[in-house]
Amino acid sequence: MTDWSTADIPPLNGKTAVVTGATGGLGYETALALAGAGAEVVLTGRNDATGQNAIQRIRSRFPNAKVSYETLDLARLASVADFARRFCAAHASLDLLINNAGVMALPMRQVTSDGFEMQFGTNYLGHYALTAHLLPWLRRGDAPRVVNLSSLAHRAGAINFDDLQGARSYSPMKAYSQSKLAMLMFALELQRRSDAAGWGLMSNAAHPGYARTDLIAKGPGTSGLLWQISKLLQPFASQSAAEGALPTLFAATSPEAKPAGYYGPNGLYELKGAPAPAKIMPRAKDAPASARLWDVSATLTGVSFDPVAAAA
Repeated sequence: MTDWSTADIPPLNGKTAVVTGATGGLGYETALALAGAGAEVVLTGRNDATGQNAIQRIRSRFPNAKVSYETLDLARLASVADFARRFCAAHASLDLLINNAGVMALPMRQVTSDGFEMQFGTNYLGHYALTAHLLPWLRRGDAPRVVNLSSLAHRAGAINFDDLQGARSYSPMKAYSQSKLAMLMFALELQRRSDAAGWGLMSNAAHPGYARTDLIAKGPGTSGLLWQISKLLQPFASQSAAEGALPTLFAATSPEAKPAGYYGPNGLYELKGAPAPAKIMPRAKDAPASARLWDVSATLTGVSFDPVAAAA
């Protein structure tokens, strides 16, 4: 696994991948590498112009790339369902689902169109619903994998079942950490349920360490303490977005990746470096809490994991 890079991605010809939040940052680099390896890649995002620009950039690198763009707003469950219907109408199966999109540490509490706290709703609940909608198509895939993007922030996370939406008490980083812990718990619980029900999935997770993207600029902004700390750390503790995408790509494509695995950079504090197994905090391994979160998520989203039903 040492020095694993995009050159180690096996041929992906004939495979279909969906990457959320793929118009920039980690998602774009993930989509670029998958397309370069021969996969048919569906990029998703909220801005059509940015999406088409991403397609053009990929084709400038790989003229024969099989790439397309579809609108998907994870902060709207109706958009998630609409995307799933369009995807399932146009494709016979799905081999790789990369649940990458996210927002970070919004200074003021915001809510999605469905009334969820924005980070919990976008980073986690939207991806939970998307995965549920696409499960029947994943089961038709060739050795299908689902990769959830977590974060080093999951280490400080806790699932506050009494105030999941931060309605009584909102903290930007607590909300972000909760959403990223939820993503890791979801990845591990999805593997448990796939194993128990025979869905045939490999579910795992990854984090990018400290990758230089616009996540902070679009979240807490460039005037706060988090931005100042990030700028101080950047020269010696960060890596590019392309390097930050490597753990995701390893989880999605490597023969060495394991079910219920978690991958991140192998350097100091997992901030940068080549992909390697990452530290999972005990809370993420709490099976009863993960099962409870799954059930709560099904209730909140109104979406269940039906392995045979078409997306609806």
